Amino acid sequence: MLDDASPDAKPASVQRQVPDDASPRRGAAHTAPHPALPEQSALTRARSRMDHALAVAHTAPAGDIPVGAVVFGPDGEPVAAATNRRQADNDPTAHAEVLALRAAAEKLGRWRLEDCELVVTLEPCVMCAGAAVAARVGSIVFGAWEPKTGACGSYVDAVRAPGALYVPEVRGGVAEYESQRLIHSFFSDLRR
Repeated sequence: MLDDASPDAKPASVQRQVPDDASPRRGAAHTAPHPALPEQSALTRARSRMDHALAVAHTAPAGDIPVGAVVFGPDGEPVAAATNRRQADNDPTAHAEVLALRAAAEKLGRWRLEDCELVVTLEPCVMCAGAAVAARVGSIVFGAWEPKTGACGSYVDAVRAPGALYVPEVRGGVAEYESQRLIHSFFSDLRR
């Protein structure tokens, strides 16, 4: 799992060497604290990216489980996004993650996405987790845990299988409530 700094942690200051000629006492070097801008925490970044994936999930075709997936590139910008289209396309492999990974690989012109992050509103299944590992994504961030089919630690842990040649970083439960609510709402509507 990705680690976050303690919420109480304060940004470290960077010590800057002041040249002798700028020093009030010639001949003695002084260090002046120069506060560094705090980097965006991994959790804050993951939450912002998950908000994007949630917006994508809301555009899922009628009848498809509202799951949104977004691949973010090395510059932090979205490269590709997709929703589930299994029902709409009559395609058992048309999960949001697979479609987003395919689109990202096509757009970037390469299948290796080690400098990219896959953000998805629901824990990937075995197929999708396998696709993410095959694409060598640098990290996977997901919202709701899926105890029946989740392959990033819930049902099975396909991304960290013993002997795996490649293991991405994984963070689960980001915007979990919002992601769960979206799925629960979909299934509640089906039961009416």
